[in-house]
Order: sequence, then structure tokens, then C-alpha cells
Amino acid sequence: MTLPFHPLDADLFARAQPLLDDEWLTRDPDLAPVLPTVLARNVGQDWHKAGTFRHHLVGVTRTLTVWQQPRDVRLLGLLHSVYGNAFVDLVKFDPAKERARVREMVGGSAEHLVYLFCTQSRTQFVQRVLAHALEADGSLVLQKDGQDHVLTPYEVATFIIVSMADTIEQWFSWQDDIFSRFPDVQHRNQKAHWAASLWPGPMRPTGRMVHQINGLAKALQHPGLKGLLPMPPVFDHCTQHLSAANEAAATSLYWSVIQQDQPLVDLDVATGVLESAVRHNPWVGEPQMVLAQLYLSAGRKDDAKAAAESALHLFSAWGNSWDKRVQWDAWVAWTRILLQGATVEGTWPERLDKLNNVALRGQ
Repeated sequence: MTLPFHPLDADLFARAQPLLDDEWLTRDPDLAPVLPTVLARNVGQDWHKAGTFRHHLVGVTRTLTVWQQPRDVRLLGLLHSVYGNAFVDLVKFDPAKERARVREMVGGSAEHLVYLFCTQSRTQFVQRVLAHALEADGSLVLQKDGQDHVLTPYEVATFIIVSMADTIEQWFSWQDDIFSRFPDVQHRNQKAHWAASLWPGPMRPTGRMVHQINGLAKALQHPGLKGLLPMPPVFDHCTQHLSAANEAAATSLYWSVIQQDQPLVDLDVATGVLESAVRHNPWVGEPQMVLAQLYLSAGRKDDAKAAAESALHLFSAWGNSWDKRVQWDAWVAWTRILLQGATVEGTWPERLDKLNNVALRGQ
């Protein structure tokens, strides 16, 4: 059965490639002037989910950059929680005293988006978008302090796209438990659920949030939103569906191979399991990358090339990793090694110890 691999979009990879450099932000003309002020607020010292707050802000902004979002939306990504919000107690700029300073730094329109994003109910926003509660023109009515507050279609599109980037950057199995069923989170006793509370836990990829990101993505097809902002390239430009059941199955199948819960002498079973994972969820790169390595080990170079190119396409489309055990740039680097092994004779070693030596050639 043919697998749902994606051809590598050379333009998309070309956009993602410069962002592999840790210093890319310092060279971005829209973001570089803001960076020193943000870093001066010690964002690199604050814990945040799978890393630090700096890691999170930069990761969200990187995805928005790959998605070719305009300046104000990317600045929202870089500053999206700096006034604090219901999900984090970090307040890097006091909204009661420092809005003027932020406005001077980024401009009035960007600061307006940052303030709205921090002060409106993100839970209510996600609930209503997923419930298809947008008005005919794409606006959305939220409740705040007992009164209606209307987000314009542009604000709705912006907050959907930033929410997608925000979620993919941070979410993994620890949050699947402590924030279970978001946006409909139940209040559970921390002591009683001590095992779920242990950070970072097993670092398994999320089993439910890619489906939720998919729901947000499909909302961008609303006639009142379509065309307001560049469409993210994920899920075939936000047109394809991913069911909750398929996401859950794909994560479970993938993780069973990673945890070596399959026969270990021959690779046929692990290969079949990963192929099934890809069929269930063809929208994340890591299962396809691991499958590419199994194909290489089996001498199936054409299959390895197709799987590695598809994985590289997906890593480029997201600008973040789904499997948080290593960072996005490391997944991209190893995928390129696999693609080289499938296409350049003599670059994929037969000896196990020689895997330690592999490197890209002719960059």
C-alpha cells in the first residue's frame, strides 16, 4: 500500500534552513531591534514546559517566520505572553505601567495584538473556534467581565495562527496529563496525581493536540478569514482533516517503536508499525524520519529517500518538533543525514560504530 509521503518543497526548505542558525533572530530586521529588550527581562532563565521561556518565544516566532507571517504577527509570537496570561504566571512587562514602552518598541498595532492576546480568555477563544462559533464575517464574540468583546476577523485569524504555533512548540505528554482535555481542563489534586506531575515525564509526543491544532487550522478556511494572512503550510495548507482517533493511534504506534516494544532482531515488524503510524497521521515528520532509517538499514534506498524527503518537508513546514526529546534543528540535521545516505553512495555505514562518524558532505 502506498504511503502518504510528501514531496519536499524546495522553497519551504529554503525558508526553514536559515532558521537552523541559533543567531537567526539577530539578523531579522523586524525582530532584532526588539530582542535585546526581551532578553534583558531574563526570559532565558524562566522555565517553560519543554525548555525555557526564551526557547518558547523564539520557537513560536520561528514557526511564524516559516509561515511567512507579517511583522505584527511575528512580533506577537515573540511577545505573546509578556503581559502574563491565565496559563502562565510570567509577567515580563507590567500591562498597568509598561504598555507605552512596549508600544514604542514594536508599534501600536503589534502592541494591541499582544495586549489582546494576553488579556482575552485563550480557553474561551479556542473553545469557540473549535465549536465553529465564528460570525459570518469571521469575527468572534468573547465574554469578558460580563460583557461582550468582539474580535475582528483579522484578530481572529492572527490568534488562530499564533495559537497553532504556540501549541506545537510546547506540547508533549506531560501537558497531555497535567492539562488533560484542554481547553476543557478539569481541576485535579496534584498530590493524588503525583506520577503525572513529575516533570518532564517520559517525553512522549502528544496524543491529542495535533488534532486540536488541525481544528484551528481548518477554521482558517472560513470565508471571513481566508486570505487575511498567509495560510500555514501544515495539513496541506490547512485543508486536510486529522481525526482524534488517528492521532492517538499514530502516537501510540510510533512510541512503541521508540520504546523498543517490538521484536528487535529483525526490523520487519517495527517497519510495519511505523508505516501504520504514518498512515494514521501523515502530518508530523518524526515517524517518517525513523522509518527512513529503517528503510536504509534494510537497503531500501528509494523508500528511504521518499520517507526522508517527506520528513524534511514536514519539519520545514512546522518549524518545530513534535517529539520534544531533542530540538527541531537536531531532527532536521539527522533527517538530512538519512537523505544523504539514501542518495549518495557510501555515506551510510554498515558498521554500527560508524554511525558516530556520519556528517553532511558538500553543504
